[in-house]
Amino acid sequence: MGIVLGPNQYGKAEIRVVAVDRTGPRHELRDLTVSTALRGDFAAAHQAGDNAHVLATDTQKNTVFAFARDGVGEIEDFGLRLARHLAGAYPWITAARVEVAEHPWQQVEPHGHAFARSGEGEARTAVVTVDSGRRYVLSGLSGLVLLKTTGSSFAGFPRDRFTTLAETDDRILATAVTARWRHADPADRAPHSAVRAALIETFATLDSKALQQTLYAMGEAVLRRHPGVVEIRLSLPNRHHVQQDLTPFGRDNLKVVYHVDDRPYGLIEGTVTRDGAPPAGPAWEATPAFC
Repeated sequence: MGIVLGPNQYGKAEIRVVAVDRTGPRHELRDLTVSTALRGDFAAAHQAGDNAHVLATDTQKNTVFAFARDGVGEIEDFGLRLARHLAGAYPWITAARVEVAEHPWQQVEPHGHAFARSGEGEARTAVVTVDSGRRYVLSGLSGLVLLKTTGSSFAGFPRDRFTTLAETDDRILATAVTARWRHADPADRAPHSAVRAALIETFATLDSKALQQTLYAMGEAVLRRHPGVVEIRLSLPNRHHVQQDLTPFGRDNLKVVYHVDDRPYGLIEGTVTRDGAPPAGPAWEATPAFC
């Protein structure tokens, strides 16, 4: 039985880029983490140590900085420009994948040059692939922390000798959303802010019987409001808030004081898609399975 080289890719991971636009009286700050990956004919490098087809990862890093000098714009467009360039750099490179996360800052008023980091680690994300001339774009977000103090229950689940969890008709529901959505046309994308708003509104207003129901409703809302979105993948960790027992101190606790368990946690993941949606493109663009 022979031994062969299977699918492979390489690139530069987590390039930290900060770009400042000083052209106006108020400065604009863009804070990005960019990762690149290339596919192509790299067999000789793996099998013989021949680097003639290896575009150095340091070169890929420098390319990212050089492109940022011309302005970032929408991160999906920035990723597309990079991916087109990298995929066309040499004949033996067949595909390029660029992943971008943008970390938000807010200007400190009334100053036009001071900033404060906004959000609890929330980032806007984009994953762009150019493969044999075809473009694939996933927009997304990560670290969107949501919580509601009512409007969530969990009951009717099976019980066996290992079950200790009590049913509840009213609980705190909290999560940190990671989502990626795919566009039918990479050039005609749903506004990021509108998709984010649909996710938040649905979480807030749904009378949730389970986090799974919440996940589906959030994805469904995005697809109903934005016909150009053909698929959305969601990952929702359940940030458990448990009422603290205060009886040892002679105090009652009627849904007032909670402790937060950060580990272990329930992790609910899924995809909401349209019937007849076009294929997702290269398998390496669609991994990991959910986000």
